[in-house]
Amino acid sequence: MASPLIGAEAPRIFIGYDPREEVAVNVLTDSIQAHASVPVLIAQVRLDQLAGVYTRPRDPKQSTDFSFSRFLVPFLAGYQGWALFIDADMLCLGDIAELWAHRDKRYAVQVVKHRHECEEGLKFQGMPQTPYERKNWSSVVLFNCGSCRQLTPERVNTASGLELHQFRWLDDDTIGTIPPEWNVLVGVQAIPPQPKVLHYTLGGPWFDDCLSMPESDRWLAAHSAMNRPLCPT
Repeated sequence: MASPLIGAEAPRIFIGYDPREEVAVNVLTDSIQAHASVPVLIAQVRLDQLAGVYTRPRDPKQSTDFSFSRFLVPFLAGYQGWALFIDADMLCLGDIAELWAHRDKRYAVQVVKHRHECEEGLKFQGMPQTPYERKNWSSVVLFNCGSCRQLTPERVNTASGLELHQFRWLDDDTIGTIPPEWNVLVGVQAIPPQPKVLHYTLGGPWFDDCLSMPESDRWLAAHSAMNRPLCPT
């Protein structure tokens, strides 16, 4: 008999991939696994694996390779079941099964509804910082994939950035919430006593120009733990 934890019921996670943040992707993956109480299925949203599907030219305002390709997750999941998208620049400190338990079929997506007001400028590695309504809502998304069939490759390749990131392809009453501790914006908001996911949205310590960012010690500790030797030397 197949395990009930494998297949459609297991948490399916898609992590945004950018080659400049490869170490961040690996640390995030390890942190998810280290805290998970159930088996999880983890994939990366990589442009080099989406040839012929993702054809959108790079926008000068996008700061990562996955700025728009994240919206292909329902397509990549076959528009079936649920899937979680999460940005690469994060560290998981909670059991992803707890987040998975918040799935609510009344909604097409569920997000942390931040009110992140910023000024236009630059952030990590000189990347653009662009203010817009609903900023960072799309950085952690629970997709009810069958309710997101509007997100065809054609639409993801042609829709405006604001249409996608502000979820204008949905009615507002189909945008649900997840608890705010699952997307805590480091350097932007106060850190709660027990954050579940730290989001280094302004840049993390895997970049030399971001080593002094708040909560860097937690990420560096996770990186060190992932690379600890198997045997004492």
